[in-house]
Amino acid sequence: MIIEVEALERRFKAVKAVDGLTFAIPAGAAVGYIGANGAGKSTTIKMLTGILKPTGGRARTCGLEPLRHRRQLARRIGVVFGQRSQLWWDLPLRDSYRALAAIHRLDRAAAGRRLDELADRLDLGEFLGTPVRQLSLGQRIRGEVAAALLHSPELLILDEPTIGLDVLSKERLRVFLTEQRELHGTSLLLATHDMGDVHRLTGRILVVDHGRLAFDGTLAELAGQVGAERIVVLDLAEPAADLTGVPGTRFIGAEAGGLRQRLAFAPGSSTVAAVLAAVAERVQVHDLTIEEPDIEAVVRQLYLLGSAA
Repeated sequence: MIIEVEALERRFKAVKAVDGLTFAIPAGAAVGYIGANGAGKSTTIKMLTGILKPTGGRARTCGLEPLRHRRQLARRIGVVFGQRSQLWWDLPLRDSYRALAAIHRLDRAAAGRRLDELADRLDLGEFLGTPVRQLSLGQRIRGEVAAALLHSPELLILDEPTIGLDVLSKERLRVFLTEQRELHGTSLLLATHDMGDVHRLTGRILVVDHGRLAFDGTLAELAGQVGAERIVVLDLAEPAADLTGVPGTRFIGAEAGGLRQRLAFAPGSSTVAAVLAAVAERVQVHDLTIEEPDIEAVVRQLYLLGSAA
C-alpha cells in the first residue's frame, strides 16, 4: 500500500479536525479526497507528509511513519499545496530546480534530462529564466507541479492544484498529470473542490465530512447514492426544439429561443462524448461546456443521508 491510515485523529484544542479516519490506497492508484472547507483534508495531508503529528491512530506513507522518517519520505513523495510555494520567489525558475535537484541529491545529468522532459510537457521553456514572482498563476502552478515531480516520486499529493486557474490551464494540467501517471506509474492523492479534477484524474473518491470518512467508492457510485449529476450546456448552430429523450440524460431547459439547451446526466449512466454523439444526430452543436456537481452540495447530501439512516 502507498498510504495506510488507521483510526487517524488530529485534535486542535477542543476541535477534532480529523476524527478516526481509516482507509488504504494501493500503489499506482489515483484517488480523489474531497470535502467542504474545514472538513479535514489539508490536516490529513499534513499528517501523511510528516508536517503534523497525529494525536491518535497511525499513518503510513510509502511504508514509512511520516513524522519519524520525514527526511526519507521527502525523497519518495512530491507535494503541491495550491496556496503555498516550494519555489524561490526572487530567483529564476531554473534556479529553483537546480536547488531542488541538489536537495534531493540527483545526478546532474539525470536531473537535466528530467527537467527537459517536464519543461517540454508543461510548456515551461519560455520562462525558465523568469523570476517566480513575475510568473502568472497558471505558469507558477505548472512550475510547482514540475518541482514536485523533479525527483520522480512514487506518490504525488496535490492539495487544490487548479484553484484560481482558467479553463485552458486546468485542462492542460489535467492532461499532463494523466500522461505522467501512464508513463511513470505515479500514485496520486488529489484533494480538491473541483469535480472536474476528480472526474478526469481519479478512479476512486474518499469524501470526508467533519474529519470523518463519509464515502469511499467510485464517482458513479457517489452519483448513484446522492443523485449528483453533470450538466452539459449546449450552444446550437440554430434554434431547435427541446432536446428531450436523449439517451441517458434528463432535459433541464432551453434558453435564447432554443439556441442554448441544458441536459443532465449521472456519471454512471452516460458520458459527455455519448451525449454529444446522440445530440449531434438531431442538431448541429456549435459549442458546449460542462457544469460539475458542487462538492459542498454532494457532501451535504451524504450527511443528510447518513443522518436519516
